Amino acid sequence: MSWFYYERKPTVGEQRVEAKQRLLKLRKKNPDITPVIIDGNKIARTWWGSSWCKNLERYADYENRIGRGRSYVRNGLVLDLKISEGMITALVSGSSIYDITIKIDKLSAKKWKNIAAQCAKRIDSIAALIEGKFPEEFGEIFMKQGDGLFPSPREIHMDCSCPDWATMCKHIAAALYAVGAKLDTDPLLFFSLRGIDPSELIKKSVNEKMKSLLANAGKKSERVIANKDIERIFGI
Repeated sequence: MSWFYYERKPTVGEQRVEAKQRLLKLRKKNPDITPVIIDGNKIARTWWGSSWCKNLERYADYENRIGRGRSYVRNGLVLDLKISEGMITALVSGSSIYDITIKIDKLSAKKWKNIAAQCAKRIDSIAALIEGKFPEEFGEIFMKQGDGLFPSPREIHMDCSCPDWATMCKHIAAALYAVGAKLDTDPLLFFSLRGIDPSELIKKSVNEKMKSLLANAGKKSERVIANKDIERIFGI
């Protein structure tokens, strides 16, 4: 008679409790730790944070593991997340605490110049950019597959300390989803991640606005009331 050892998987509730306990211990050693806490069912609420997540989901390379990552980030298992130029680092709670390093290729100068020019022609308000927000009309440009701002699988290089052999394990997937939540609070981090200067976008947008104003400076507005109409309306 043979016996098989079955290791019981912890419940979601048990995972959450363990993650909280681990976070408390980590905070004692590192007060600057930045966990990703999701309020509600949505990982990201802004269009740009949500678009980051949608970009991950549209690639077949990731479809087998991406779902588990969603569950991990929603349940507070991403204990730390840092975004810098070309780099995402994270600590994710699982059977142990795993170290994740994700490198993102820098956007080429040629591609960034093209994207900035497209955005500058479509923006209605520069105020949103100055406030560090992306107007929604940028969505199509950012999401353009192969030529947009969001990285493709070949531009994402992943490593996790867990024993899973898969290129994208659930811990990496959780860290990538957590980036969407992080971008909600600070969208300019995305420019840092891709190694590009956001001021270039503002400069081009201002230039486009100035060109438009100068082009229309000598044109008579349709909203100006003609003299004969003033006489008719006011009886003068």
